[in-house]
Amino acid sequence: MLTAVDIGNSNIVVAVHDGEQWLHSFRIYSDQKKTTDEYFVVLDRLIGSTNIPPGEINRAVVSSVVPNLTRSIQKNIVRLFGVNPLMVDHSVKTGLKRDSIPPELGADLLANVAQAHYLLPDHLVTVVDFGTALTLTTVDSDGSVLGASIAPGLVTAVNALFGNTAQLPQVELRVPSSVIGRNSQDSIRSGIMYGYAGMVQSIIERIELEVGKEAYVIATGGLSKTIAPLIGRVNQVSQMHTLDGLRLIADLNS
Repeated sequence: MLTAVDIGNSNIVVAVHDGEQWLHSFRIYSDQKKTTDEYFVVLDRLIGSTNIPPGEINRAVVSSVVPNLTRSIQKNIVRLFGVNPLMVDHSVKTGLKRDSIPPELGADLLANVAQAHYLLPDHLVTVVDFGTALTLTTVDSDGSVLGASIAPGLVTAVNALFGNTAQLPQVELRVPSSVIGRNSQDSIRSGIMYGYAGMVQSIIERIELEVGKEAYVIATGGLSKTIAPLIGRVNQVSQMHTLDGLRLIADLNS
């Protein structure tokens, strides 16, 4: 079995794959103040709750955009399963043109476009990832990584609005019944949900104009299922897309 770990700025996602499907997935708050031992306790309890014997997990892959947590999680995987995890960086096999990968492209975005190109090798594909940051990463049909667009994520934007205004409330993000809000919460929902939908659609259109061909669009990340219907250009919603990319990379490097 394979354990995949995606270390993000807000959450660490841990998932177990049996070769056919994802059996379990867990989301842990990314806390750089936690010690390696504290993370060991959390991971040990989560894996223990699956009733999967640790000896059955014989492969592991890790992507990280939080350097301060990378070593801690890596050490705990060795400690828990007795395997050295594959650490995703630009030197691993991805099925992409290595010399086209931008030097600063994050490991999570690399997994996103690797999986996108694997699924649709004959298409221009843009992966829209609704995370702490909103990212749109594009790969061409020849496996060239064209680059990415990055903006604050939806929740990040709401938190910034809440933290810097005296009278606006914190809200749960969902699609409001009307684009014209009649109270503070629906007004914020409208501005964020419809505003971000318009921004994503505009960026996709500009990508297509710049590249000169139509893009197949895959949405992933926490709010992808909620906001995708508002965008109108999303061809596929895949909640496990980044983890599928990590599994692909693990297979390519095994």
